[in-house]
This record gives sequence, structure tokens and C-alpha cells, in this order.
Amino acid sequence: MCIFAIGTAELLVSGLLPQIAAGVQVSVAGTGQLVTAYALGVVIGGPLITVLTARMPRKGLVLSLIVLFIAGSLLSAAATSYGLLVAGRVLSALAQGTLFAISMVVVTTVVPPDRAGRAIAIVVSGLTVATVLGVPLGALLGQAFGWRMPFLVIAVIAAAGGAVLAVAMPRTPAPTTGARSELRVLLRRPVLLAIATTAIGFAGVGVVLTYLMPLLTQVSGFSGGMASALLLAYGVGSLLGNLAAGRLTDISPIMTVRIVFLGLTVILAVLPFAAPSQPATIVAVLVFGLLATATIAPLQGLILRHAADAPTLSVAVNVSGFNLANAFGAALGGGIVAAGALRWTGLAGAILALAGLGLSWLATSRTTTAFREPVSHHLESRQ
Repeated sequence: MCIFAIGTAELLVSGLLPQIAAGVQVSVAGTGQLVTAYALGVVIGGPLITVLTARMPRKGLVLSLIVLFIAGSLLSAAATSYGLLVAGRVLSALAQGTLFAISMVVVTTVVPPDRAGRAIAIVVSGLTVATVLGVPLGALLGQAFGWRMPFLVIAVIAAAGGAVLAVAMPRTPAPTTGARSELRVLLRRPVLLAIATTAIGFAGVGVVLTYLMPLLTQVSGFSGGMASALLLAYGVGSLLGNLAAGRLTDISPIMTVRIVFLGLTVILAVLPFAAPSQPATIVAVLVFGLLATATIAPLQGLILRHAADAPTLSVAVNVSGFNLANAFGAALGGGIVAAGALRWTGLAGAILALAGLGLSWLATSRTTTAFREPVSHHLESRQ
């Protein structure tokens, strides 16, 4: 519930740009910078807060981060100026990286060891459901009741999730590893390569996804309604692909991440040639949806595997890697579209996905024999 609220908050502004711009009397372009402010809050704040709170008990830290996120959401809802709205967005963003990282670590310790990958995928599904349902519903709420209402609803959902965690989340001793241990683990070569795999490989998804709607309407010739339906189908496919990848991660995160990046490379390379044909485009978009978020669980699994003795900072930086990938992919895609090559964004995405495949191979090839066990074996040993 909390990851769903956070995922919705991250993407919500893009669906409410005109209403927010009018409400705080700023241009639409200026309002769009709220997205940048949130992303910077995640990228910078996540690792920083993770280091500063390395020795805090996990349950107290999780609940404190949820309170921080709720405070940011309420400040955003009550903001009477652009400056206050930026402050509210950044405040919410500061909670995201560390909360998501701790979620990845904690859920793998409260399930049987052979279900760690599936547990990761279930948490990640909060983000995919946010994309499929949270953002469209937030936009509808904003149109019906004003742009402040979605921020209030997000705060309520996060509070409900926090109440459940307050009761159900087990208390654990404060970590014995401090900031120095977390930094030392982060600088391990396989960890850095796995994070680089995220930042570069997942950018291939961002290049295409950011401009998928205009591709469907302008190149494939779908109506706006049909294109929206395809985006919904893409989102459902992402949810299913993520859950399937979680199961495969329990078998082998190395195999899963390589298969997914190989599949992404192929489907993104095919997309520009499929785009002029509507039936081929439908198939390509559905396959793209199945593979797009299937990278998340195995990549997090690899991070947890290589950083098992002090994983929180590494996972938080990897979360930042996903945000950087989205930002870089959107910027690169924007340049391609501005050059009049909307149809060919898939080729750029394929090159980045192929680079991700190569990096994942470097991250794992020298350590494969040392890490044949399921990802959760190392987590079990930590318990």
C-alpha cells in the first residue's frame, strides 16, 4: 500500500499539469519541473538518508519515513504557492529511496527463503499498480475535485499502510553495520556493475515508454481511446511480467536478468518496424509490457546477493538508478522525437537494453560459480 502511494505520488503531477499550473499561477513548463524536483529528491535524498539512518531499528525507521511522506503529501495538498508545492514534493521524495530499499530487504527476511524473489516482486507490484491505476485515477480525481484531492487521498492510503505496518511488521534489532560498512559494500565491483546495469539498461524502457502514446497515435494510427486501452494493457502486462520475474528470480536472478534484457533488446529493435502495422504493434506493445518491469526483481535480487552483509544503501542507490534511467531515457527520447524520428525510439531503446545485457554479464560472469544458490540463501544466513 505504501509503495503504491509513493509510486502514484511520483507520477501524479504529469497527469495534473494544467490544473496545478492554474492553481499556483505558474506556467505548465514550470509546473513540469515538479517532476524533476521529485526525482532529484529521490536520487540525492535516498542514499543520503540511508547512510544517516544506517543504525536505526528498521521498524521505527520505516514508520518515520511514512510519516515524512505523509507530511510532504499534506504540504503539497495545502500549498498556496509554487515554492511550498516544491517543498512538499521534495519532502515526500526524501522518503522514497530509503523506504523502498528497506522494503526490499525486510520482505526477504519475513518469508521462506525460497520465496524471496516473489516477495520482492509483490512489493514492486505497488509501483506497477500505481502506473496502471493510481495515476489515471489520480488524474480523474483531480479533474472532478481539484488537483489537491489526489494528494490527500495518497496521504490517507500511506497512513493506512503505515497503520498495518505498525501492527504487523516485526521488530528487529538495530543493524550492527553502520554507514562505513554500507559504503564499503556499495563500492564492490559486482554491486556497482549491477547498479550500472539498472541505470543504463532500464533507460531503454524509458526512451520508448515516455513517447509510446504519440507513437501509437501518430505512427500506428490508433485513435486516442484505443491508444489509451493499449497503454492500460501494457500496464497489466507489466504487473504480470513483474510477478513472473519474481518467481524466476527465486530460481536464478542471473538467468532471469539476462533473459529479460535479451527479450527487451529484441522487442525494442522490432518495434519501429512493427509500428506501421496495427496488429503487429498490438503484439509488440503487449510483449514490451511483459518485459519492461520484469527487470526490477532480478536486478534487486542481484544487488541483495552481492551486498548481502550490508544491503540497504546499495538497494537505495539502485532505486536512484531506476530514477536516473527514467530521466535519461525520457531526455534521449525527447531528442529523438525533436529530430523527427519518433518511429525510431525503439532502436535507441534496444541499444541501451543491449548495453544493460552486457553490463549484467560483466556483473555476474566472474562470480557465477560463487553464487549458484537462490538469492534468499544469503538472506537466510543473515537471519
